[in-house]
Amino acid sequence: MTARAVFTLGIFLVWTILLIPVQMLLIRLRSPLMRSLPHFYHRTVASLLRVHVRRVGEPSAAAPTLFVSNHISWLDIVVLSAVMPNVSFIAKQEVGTWPFFGTLARLQRTVFVEREKRQRTAEHRDEMIERLANGDSLILFPEGTSSDGLRLRNFKSAFFAAAERPIGHKQLTVQPVSIGYARLNYMPVGRRWMSWFAWVGDEDLVPHLWRFLKAGPSEAVVEFHQPATIDQFNSRKGLAAWCHQRVLEGLSDINAGRDPGRRTPPQKQDPGAQFLVDRI
Repeated sequence: MTARAVFTLGIFLVWTILLIPVQMLLIRLRSPLMRSLPHFYHRTVASLLRVHVRRVGEPSAAAPTLFVSNHISWLDIVVLSAVMPNVSFIAKQEVGTWPFFGTLARLQRTVFVEREKRQRTAEHRDEMIERLANGDSLILFPEGTSSDGLRLRNFKSAFFAAAERPIGHKQLTVQPVSIGYARLNYMPVGRRWMSWFAWVGDEDLVPHLWRFLKAGPSEAVVEFHQPATIDQFNSRKGLAAWCHQRVLEGLSDINAGRDPGRRTPPQKQDPGAQFLVDRI
């Protein structure tokens, strides 16, 4: 397994080094391909890592869309980018300072935010709105950090501020997304093996990545829930609560081995929304 991990790492580095200058040039030229190249790159990386991605539902075709997802691992970036073309992420400021991975984040045109400084919320909101107004769809992790993959943290409703302003002449489309990891070495993950995927707390990235490289084939599941707009709710807290409930349902089904595709689609304004709003 170690020999395969070394080989995989080598191919990953070669593939990445080859595409870095290409993406840099595309960004410099403002080519539309700067949005789609990361999708092509991450699809290849997912195959290289032997991660089979199962998609349930369809990503919103509206441009732009704010995708709202739970966050488990560094692997989420690969998986979500592999199934969604033309997206960038919203990430904490420190990610941009990481060696190598910070460069990759910047090349995917990540929006960096200082989540601990509330006085900069308006500034970050305006940056998000500017990107959305330019037609860039963004992926938001409103938990504010990664989780253990078994539970869902509260969503920070301040991150939904960008949805309060119309983009052009229409309200911004917001789509909840559930991501989970269902199988490792063809066996259900469950609680026992979730730590192979979940990257939480103070665990160093490189050892976690190396351990995953030595693991076998895996399956990730991404469920796209029905989209909504903020005018269907009383406030951004109502929108955040509705997204939380949808994402939680999807994550619970993935972890339990249930088929998310068989679930009855909920109404956008459901009775449980207020319960969650009061606790965010």
